Amino acid sequence: MNQSLEMTKIADQALEEKLAEEIKVLDIRQISVIADYFIIANGKNKNQVQAIVDNVQDALQKAGYEMKQMEGYQNGTWVLIDFGDIVIHIFDQENRLFYDLERIWKDGVEVSMETGV
Repeated sequence: MNQSLEMTKIADQALEEKLAEEIKVLDIRQISVIADYFIIANGKNKNQVQAIVDNVQDALQKAGYEMKQMEGYQNGTWVLIDFGDIVIHIFDQENRLFYDLERIWKDGVEVSMETGV
């Protein structure tokens, strides 16, 4: 399994552990050089968003992956975590609807973590 897909699976599991909602994984390799995968999810409120972020960051770092950058943690309305090969976006419910990244990145291919395709 390639590294970026392994990272994506670890992040997906960490999101599930903290009950993140509407988890979407987009394969953007064919349309962007930014990353291989975008992961988009949301929490119900600032505290849950921050708990989700903490869990994802911990899980990936324990697996040996280095975070490049994080933005938005203090506000807790849209947190972007950049691990290089994957970029994770965790929103509160209102901001996820407003920014609608799924529409912006609609050319990406949605990936099911159960099947890996």
